[in-house]
Amino acid sequence: MFHYISLQQLVAIDSPTGFTQKACEYIFNTLSGYGYSPEYTNKGAVKCALGNNPTLSIAGHTDTLGAIVSGVKKDGSLSFSTLGSPLLNGFEGEYVRIYTLSGKIFTGTLLLNNPSSHANNKAGTIERTAANMHIRIDEQVGAKEQTKALGINNGDIICFDTKYQELPSGFIKSRFMDNKAGCFVLLEIARLLKEQKKQAPVELYFSNYEEVGHGGATGYAPGIKELLVIDMGVLGDDCEGDELSCSICAKDSTGPYDYEFRKKLVQVAETNKISYKIDVYPHYGSDGSAALRAGNDFKVALIGPGVAASHGMERTHKKGIEATIELCLAYIKTIN
Repeated sequence: MFHYISLQQLVAIDSPTGFTQKACEYIFNTLSGYGYSPEYTNKGAVKCALGNNPTLSIAGHTDTLGAIVSGVKKDGSLSFSTLGSPLLNGFEGEYVRIYTLSGKIFTGTLLLNNPSSHANNKAGTIERTAANMHIRIDEQVGAKEQTKALGINNGDIICFDTKYQELPSGFIKSRFMDNKAGCFVLLEIARLLKEQKKQAPVELYFSNYEEVGHGGATGYAPGIKELLVIDMGVLGDDCEGDELSCSICAKDSTGPYDYEFRKKLVQVAETNKISYKIDVYPHYGSDGSAALRAGNDFKVALIGPGVAASHGMERTHKKGIEATIELCLAYIKTIN
């Protein structure tokens, strides 16, 4: 019933925040292939009406975590600044791709400075920060001038391997389930409604700067009254959510989401026997937060599949993704 190939293909497209054009093009072309007429906002986000005069926007973000070259060191390795907030201790040793402005792609590895345990007996205990880590590039360079001669410069984008695996148990483990899984939810809503030959007063909105706080601020259709954000559900101590359910966020670090909207989502989930959990996320913000801060007069709610080890080596389950799709579709029926 669900076409997970589009999730796998979307995850394979590097799209750290500020470098999302190819991922947005994939989404645009996929929606066009379903028979819709998507459009780009001026900032490069994708939006797509599923019917006339949309009053509900369902939003997910295409951008992921990453890094950017901030300098070339004397030995030819790269210093970097993070894009978003990756947990660097969980990204250490990860293979990367470096995209230059000229279109060249180089590979490398994120490492601690002086990383060999045989040369540095404190390598295991040093705090992992951008200041004491570097990107080792897979080229024969030993000096800054040699790296610069390759065409690598400050501002070049650094993308991390995702390690996507879809397992027989139903688990999907991969980097950037935050929020490629949410984008997949939106694409499946569009595909399933088209297969059923149904229109709905809904706009899908794929933002591209969520990880830096302004992705969902603007660009919505003029008639939008409700914004349903699809993002990862947080798992951890004091959280009830799990990978098998759709998480419904009551409050995050920016404050509570709309009470009546949340209540209606819970009622729809219970009526349709959709697995859900309600949680409060103390260290979290979303495109809904950005939309409200920008002054949009929306009722905002936040839901999404539970994702383990957020901003690290993430994992979710098809049951949680499908529960989120089902809750969206069931809610859409209530506004027709």
